[in-house]
Amino acid sequence: MDSTTSNHTVRVLAFGQVGEQLGGRHHEHKVEDGTTIRDFVMTLGLESWIQFGLSVAVNGSRCDLDTPLSSDVELALLPPVSGG
Repeated sequence: MDSTTSNHTVRVLAFGQVGEQLGGRHHEHKVEDGTTIRDFVMTLGLESWIQFGLSVAVNGSRCDLDTPLSSDVELALLPPVSGG
């Protein structure tokens, strides 16, 4: 990492099976400037959830997977819900 690269802290709330896969519901991670939610989800090993319809929200507002992450945000990972 060079001196022009900046890191941001992202608080993650992972719901349902995504939380189970990550080993818990609450996490905190550092991400570099320009990291999109899609990039971040893939670094967590959750890329298969994207094709299953993963929804995401930043600070309580739903957004697109190509949204860049900024400092001190809360990212909610919301897997699709099924029931019967």
